Amino acid sequence: MTTQNAEVMAPAEPIRVMLVDDHEVVRDSLREMLDRAGGFKTVGEAGDAESAVSMALDLNPDVIVMDVWLPARSGIDACREIAELLPGTRLLILTANTEEDAVVQAVAAGAAGYVKKHATREQLLAAIRDVAAGEYRIPGDVIRRVFSAALTTADYAAAQEHLRKLSTLELDTLLAFAQGQSYADIARSRGVRPSTVRNTMHNAQSKLGIKTKQEMVALAVQSGLLKNPQSVTALNTEE
Repeated sequence: MTTQNAEVMAPAEPIRVMLVDDHEVVRDSLREMLDRAGGFKTVGEAGDAESAVSMALDLNPDVIVMDVWLPARSGIDACREIAELLPGTRLLILTANTEEDAVVQAVAAGAAGYVKKHATREQLLAAIRDVAAGEYRIPGDVIRRVFSAALTTADYAAAQEHLRKLSTLELDTLLAFAQGQSYADIARSRGVRPSTVRNTMHNAQSKLGIKTKQEMVALAVQSGLLKNPQSVTALNTEE
């Protein structure tokens, strides 16, 4: 009994966060906020893209909070390189109000989400927790912009044939995710746990041989699933 209680009461490991911003005062503010919040550990700080990539490889953090605009190389370039080298590290981009195009580029480069610089403390902490847990903090319109431009010449029929490998539940989950819903949102609408939704997406990825959620959303756009949600049942009616 004592052993079981000890296992239940064991504190969760803190989320290991790396901060990347060329302004030291911003990094200081973010670090102090994380320290006060608890449940986070700032493992490193960088002021430029080159240092960020090198430090990320050394530290392998859970989450990197990165400014879009950095000296010499942009945060988008660093994001792309880190996403390729460390697929397990989640990238959260900090942006200003007028940087929608940069957000789209960052998501295409592998970012799991973004937070505006005027966001509240609670919003930023929630975003870090969400991406650390495997969620995406990306509005549906940004997702569609990322992939619609890249897939204008895609083979519609081939994409639909690919999706026929999925069950109706998996297709419905993919559609909801591609529309910008998080695992938690989908789980609430179905009355299940977020982990159940996550497993459904993982199963769908395995069936299709696709490694990333971004590629799954790209396939949804390519197949016309977003334009015609009714095609979810038309493609496959088996569970």
